[in-house]
Amino acid sequence: MTEFSTDQAIWTSRLKDAYGETVELEDENGKASVHQIIAEFEVQGRSYAVLEDSEKDGEREILRIVVSPDGPPELESIEDDDEWEDVSELYDELTFPGDEV
Repeated sequence: MTEFSTDQAIWTSRLKDAYGETVELEDENGKASVHQIIAEFEVQGRSYAVLEDSEKDGEREILRIVVSPDGPPELESIEDDDEWEDVSELYDELTFPGDEV
């Protein structure tokens, strides 16, 4: 996957438009937790969300937003390490411009 640049990113609000300020996620053990939607953006045709877990002292995670034509947006984990690293670095650059991360 190619590295992303900040001029390619577009801020979006698909999740907030569909669900409000928070989403409830279920882990692999079936335990549900509420996450605040911190940011959403699209880059190179893929959408991503930055969520903060309300129970884990502000721990943030980045997930991919998947939108089907006939349903609400859904979230999925980013399995590819290179993609996750690129998206994470892009988010840092978008939120802390000019800082070396």
